[in-house]
Amino acid sequence: MTKVLTDARSIRIKGRSFLAVMLSPDLPFDDWLVRLDDLAARSAGFFLGRPVVLDVSDLEIDRAQLKGLIAELAQRNVSIMGIEGCRPSLIGPGMPPALKGGRPVSDFEVPQQEPVIDVRTQPAAVETRPALQSIVIREPIRSGQSLIFPEGDVTIIGSVASGSEIIAGGSVHVYGTLRGRAMAGSVGNTSARIFCRKLEAELVAIDGIYKMAEDIAPSLRGQAVQLWLEGDSIKAEKLI
Repeated sequence: MTKVLTDARSIRIKGRSFLAVMLSPDLPFDDWLVRLDDLAARSAGFFLGRPVVLDVSDLEIDRAQLKGLIAELAQRNVSIMGIEGCRPSLIGPGMPPALKGGRPVSDFEVPQQEPVIDVRTQPAAVETRPALQSIVIREPIRSGQSLIFPEGDVTIIGSVASGSEIIAGGSVHVYGTLRGRAMAGSVGNTSARIFCRKLEAELVAIDGIYKMAEDIAPSLRGQAVQLWLEGDSIKAEKLI
């Protein structure tokens, strides 16, 4: 018996871009996982709910090593959505798919009237410049909020609460107390800086290089500070 399909309803398929965290492990994996555990222990929930891409470019590994690494990450609640830079022969059944052609977030086509901003609770008020090079948030960033702007600088007129985070493609300016996490230069901008009127941050990062609260000199705590990148180190000084 032949079934006649009369339902003309279509399936809606949309394209959409998402900002993912990229992890680039080093060999040996055991040593790299120790450093990852240190980051996770000192910044609880850093990977929770985040899409993560695993970059294994230029690593001489086999399928068993890659599968073992993914399993280790899964035990740490780091869910890998895709793998970049690996040979097709490394991907086995049940493993995340291979990705290629990843581009820096700043290359994505962005509507001229809408900045790329993700505030996961109630959004704060946003003021944009025509070229989408910066945004100004005129409200404090509350605990649990995540503000993401890969197109340029982020300026907060207020404080950034503990448990919140700012991710900017350019520099981060906080005209208040920075208690949460601030990540500048998220798309490879090594010249990005972090400025705040009062430094109480849980984590600061520039181009993937990070410092935790306990790594920051006590003399800088509670002070107006700027932070910048020199080589693989974050430098900081008081603002006069």
